[in-house]
Amino acid sequence: MRFTKMHGIGNDYVYVNGFTEAVANPAEIAKKVSDRHFGIGSDGLILILPSEKADVRMRMFNADGSEAEMCGNGVRCVAKYAFDHGLTRNNPMTVETGRGVLSLALEVGADTKVLQVTVNMGEPILELAKIPVDFPRSIGSEQVIDFPMGKYIPLDERARDHILDIAGSDRKMTCVSVGNPHLVSYCTRLSDLDLERIGPFLERQPIFPRRINVHFVQAHSRSEVTMRTWERGSGITLACGTGACAVCVAGVLTGRTDRKILAHLPGGDLQLEWREADNNVYMTGPATQVFSGDWEET
Repeated sequence: MRFTKMHGIGNDYVYVNGFTEAVANPAEIAKKVSDRHFGIGSDGLILILPSEKADVRMRMFNADGSEAEMCGNGVRCVAKYAFDHGLTRNNPMTVETGRGVLSLALEVGADTKVLQVTVNMGEPILELAKIPVDFPRSIGSEQVIDFPMGKYIPLDERARDHILDIAGSDRKMTCVSVGNPHLVSYCTRLSDLDLERIGPFLERQPIFPRRINVHFVQAHSRSEVTMRTWERGSGITLACGTGACAVCVAGVLTGRTDRKILAHLPGGDLQLEWREADNNVYMTGPATQVFSGDWEET
């Protein structure tokens, strides 16, 4: 199987050109190639496929083999691969995803290679049933905006004390879907975060029937934040594009940030904008090809 390793600010995947390669069991292959000791090493597997609705189609599998709806960093790399390798020369480009068909504007360098991509991620989803979040009807709201975390998640003593320590006394959460589900919580001391313990605990809470991506955020100003991510099915990642979009939306909804922000992630920076004009979220960031090779399954 011919593959290409690519990343969007450190959120790395193994990409396979489905126009020329057939992957019989992508869920199992994703687990094998993602292993950073015995495989290629990645946050998952992404297939670039023909589409009847768009220029190309994207299927994404996490490191644990589960299929996800979307990946913001991944879709930028899909666009770069498709353009650089001649699958399509359209700019803007359309990509079919589990989120629907997305439009991507490409910044192309003098060498005719894609440097960075702006993705129209569409409108954020805030309705509980569509995220999805299983909250009781008695909460009296169809949205989760700055809800007290401990009221709806059974925090044990250690988890409760830790979240209190990093997030301040409110310990609040906002839930947003950008084609996949996200929990956003703002912190006062992001450096103290034990994400390896808190991330999987929150990801698999019963109120999240499809699990959830977890993001802790520190706001430096109304236009700049730093965030860390526990990604559903992959664990701690250097970046999460859909998560950064959710952070942008959550910041506006909770009054912490403006509609246009710069987000610092461990792997690099993303520019986000939740535009009033069309209610869509736009994400701009780089896409990088690292190397190509052949996978020989043993």
